[in-house]
Amino acid sequence: MSTDARHPSQDATARAGGRRARVLHFVTGGFSGATQVAVDLVRGHLAGDRFEPLLVLRRKPHTDQSRVEALVREGIPVELVAGWAHLATVWQLVRVCRRFQPDILVAHGFSEHLWGRYAGLLAQVPHLVHVEHNSRERYTWSRTRQMLWLAGRTDAIVGCSEGVKQALLARGTPAQKTLAISNGIRMAPFAAAAEHPWRERVAGIVMAARFARQKDHITLIKAIALLRERGLRPPVKLAGGGKASAQKKARRLAGQLGLAGQVEFLGHHKDVPGLLMSHRICLLSTHWEGMPLSLIEGMAAGCTAIGTRAPGVQEVIAHERNGLLVEHESAQSLADALERVLTQPDLGEALAAQGRRDAEAFYTLERMISRYETLFGHILARGQGSATVAHATDFSRI
Repeated sequence: MSTDARHPSQDATARAGGRRARVLHFVTGGFSGATQVAVDLVRGHLAGDRFEPLLVLRRKPHTDQSRVEALVREGIPVELVAGWAHLATVWQLVRVCRRFQPDILVAHGFSEHLWGRYAGLLAQVPHLVHVEHNSRERYTWSRTRQMLWLAGRTDAIVGCSEGVKQALLARGTPAQKTLAISNGIRMAPFAAAAEHPWRERVAGIVMAARFARQKDHITLIKAIALLRERGLRPPVKLAGGGKASAQKKARRLAGQLGLAGQVEFLGHHKDVPGLLMSHRICLLSTHWEGMPLSLIEGMAAGCTAIGTRAPGVQEVIAHERNGLLVEHESAQSLADALERVLTQPDLGEALAAQGRRDAEAFYTLERMISRYETLFGHILARGQGSATVAHATDFSRI
């Protein structure tokens, strides 16, 4: 990245007419990991003096209105747009853009990044940014063509991990516009982790993940049944909302396997940090990921991290260094890893300690926000319009 005499944030302010540059973050209202990242970025903008943010959520059938209201009470500027039809989503977002007049529209996640950027183009938003939050999405031929057409009119394409970046490049996104910015978490809620020594915690398992097609609660429940056959009966806490049908399927399997009293379905939990800091093991059984925030939170809480071998997860967990990796959809592999941690406290404690150190070093929210704001500052300083193909840009120093 070429250097200028002034900081990019100064140029951004100048190009915004002397006011703070306005950034609109558009994301699903399903309160997924993508939603959490967008909310955290808005919080970061509000805490700083460079950007004036607005959060726009695409309403979903399972959007939790109480969580939306909690954001409003916190002071986060948030609006909802329709989600029942793509045209309705785009048209309502166009109206929001014309009223808010953002300098940058950041469209998070599939398929919101398509509808968000269409709205940005129609509203003549100067700059568009696409943020991809998963390494595997339902890209049909048509949506791939749309994504690549929009890429030519987008200033930057961000993968939330190196694995997601590589998946984007494999789909054909321009290399000069595509970069990775790892997700980060707030460390403050986990500051008391050291006050909860690993060996004094409940020898149990926490999986904090919404119930969805992406997550693999089924393999975890099968692994717990295998552990019972080996004489191990750790308590299991499943924290997360999501699709009722997926949760019903998991509950039914737990009942069929005789685990109803051992596996507890908590729903949306208001104190996940406290839950994690009171247990030894955090686990993410999944089919695919972008950058697993729940696993990073578990590491920050001082838990032993166990996760499925998948892009994103493999970047966070270095096998037998700061956690354990298990094979995809293998209840046997997962049960073996859990047995090791449950029966070898020295191993579990050492992995947990290294995991916490790594979370503090590489995955803080402050680091993530700083990198995004640096990116936005450079985009505004260069003055590249999103309506034309951007010139080659070196993002390697962001």
